Amino acid sequence: MSTAHLAPSPVLGGRLARNDLVLTVAGLLCAALVLLALFGPFLAPYPPDETDILAAGQGPSAQHLLGTDSLGRDLLSRLLAGARPSLMAPAVTVLISSVLGTAIAIAAAYHGGKVDRMTARVLEIMFAVPGVLVAVLAAAVLGTGLWTPVIALSLIYIPYVARVVRSAAVRECRLPYVEACRLAGLSGWRICTRHVLRNVAPLAVAQGTLAFGWALMDFGAISFLGLGVQPPQAEWGVMVNEGRPEMLDGALQQSLSAGLLIVLAVVSFNILGERLSTRIGVST
Repeated sequence: MSTAHLAPSPVLGGRLARNDLVLTVAGLLCAALVLLALFGPFLAPYPPDETDILAAGQGPSAQHLLGTDSLGRDLLSRLLAGARPSLMAPAVTVLISSVLGTAIAIAAAYHGGKVDRMTARVLEIMFAVPGVLVAVLAAAVLGTGLWTPVIALSLIYIPYVARVVRSAAVRECRLPYVEACRLAGLSGWRICTRHVLRNVAPLAVAQGTLAFGWALMDFGAISFLGLGVQPPQAEWGVMVNEGRPEMLDGALQQSLSAGLLIVLAVVSFNILGERLSTRIGVST
């Protein structure tokens, strides 16, 4: 039984239909960042962890386009190599939280009643917990590294996705086609996965894109505090932290270049997520 034959979804009513220059530019920047994460390490002109004391602290030159850090490591190579962990960690975080948040939202909306009210209360409680604080506590208990903050932030970001998707799923479950599916003998699992999920998926993707920018900023802050990726591995948050002492000597390129990439990625994904949410017709 197709949903299109029964009732149009209010969520799908705002599908992308017109050209949007800002959306296009943000999408292209996000695509470029994804390509950078995939192929950046292969484009690095030098090994990112290779030190050269004789070339330490140099400014931009023909050999080192962005200069070197205090250990003589090529900054461009470290930026290119650091793109993968800097973007992969937020991507995994958003993937986990989006899948779990969407599943929780649809289940709560479909069952309704006490299940829906209890789910709403739990999501409100989770909203009160700062993500960075949870990641810091997780690092203190489980140790530093890439995956500890990913797991912690994944749990914290679930309500950001679930709250928005739940609102759309509640409206979706009240449409006549859902009751028609029940009367036709379809199971709740099939109704939710084949019909409700299909109609709220665009909103979940838009909210996940918006959450990616927040996750990138949080992960960068965690690495800056020394609780995420550990030196000498290249990562943008780590590079901002490592460049602080160099700034006192007037060498701004390490912290500035890594910080600008973080800002560019956060702004691009936030704009893309907000535009997608607006065009879908549901405010985040």
